[in-house]
Amino acid sequence: MFGFYEDHFTIFGLDIAYYGFIIAVAMALGVFVACKNAKLRGLRTDDIILLACYVLPLAVIGARIYYVIFADQSFSFVEILRIWDGGMAIYGGVIGGAIGVMLFCFIHKHNFLDVGDIAAPSLILGQSIGRIGCYFSQCCYGIEVTDPSLQWFPLSTQIGGTWHLSTMFYESLWDLLLFIALMLILRKGWVKQRGSIVGLYFIGYGVGRAWIEALRGDSLYLGAIKVSQLLSIILIIAGIALILTMYILHRKGKVKNMSEIDYRGMILARNEAEQNRKNDRAKARAEKKANKQNIQQTVQTEPNQDKEITSEIHDVPVNSNSVVEDKEDKNEEQQDKTTNFDKKDNSTKKK
Repeated sequence: MFGFYEDHFTIFGLDIAYYGFIIAVAMALGVFVACKNAKLRGLRTDDIILLACYVLPLAVIGARIYYVIFADQSFSFVEILRIWDGGMAIYGGVIGGAIGVMLFCFIHKHNFLDVGDIAAPSLILGQSIGRIGCYFSQCCYGIEVTDPSLQWFPLSTQIGGTWHLSTMFYESLWDLLLFIALMLILRKGWVKQRGSIVGLYFIGYGVGRAWIEALRGDSLYLGAIKVSQLLSIILIIAGIALILTMYILHRKGKVKNMSEIDYRGMILARNEAEQNRKNDRAKARAEKKANKQNIQQTVQTEPNQDKEITSEIHDVPVNSNSVVEDKEDKNEEQQDKTTNFDKKDNSTKKK
């Protein structure tokens, strides 16, 4: 029922891979941290939950597609879908996640840089935790270690009986340090430009990944170039360009920095507007319900009124003597009319 093995553990007869479990934990913690940071950029917890619904699936898809494109093997369509067999790349996940953030911002009308500043620390934390999963899946390892003095854990690790540099742990530690730095900068407000956390993430992760990728022994290649090193350089340049651009635009008065934006007021305004919408919907539902009840009462009352009238008619007592008397009275009136007519006729003849 329970058991722990080399690459998975068993609970109630279900085999769960360490790698998949660790990735799931990394995603959950990333969402949790983003929820805690959301208010710093005018976002709410429900915004982050909705954002995760965009980012996480696209990150998984992007990681898989990236690996399939640059791996030195061919995949059938069915094999591409079998992500549980392994084969995902973090840079593809970052690209897919970025697409998710853009879609979220476009559809729900949020500032991309604000959302990116909140997402960046969560992303690097997820990467740090996820790299631990690489140890269990025996991937993302470094070059072979032939010096016996360097063959000790965690500096090196055995992959298939051969010692390799533990580059998965190097990157995990680097990402953890970068996460701490980004959290301090974000929470303390040490930088004022929007998008600065995103830019620092680009630079910090790009530098660390470019260095660690040089030590990797299982890299993906584009010709003779390591794809991840090339993307790391592009990431560094993009980060520097983003920070400089936002700084220059602020100096020219074209964009506001964070000290000039009332993020708390934005949240309060959104909460008030949402509460008003809820109240309007509740009022509309109440009115609709009241109208429906009035219609039902009217429909039920009309047949009752008809029944009451009918019963009143049937309840009037009928006296046979009164009927006979009425008939006699009518006959007498008729006779009186006839007598009067004859008298008038006789008087006319006498004249």
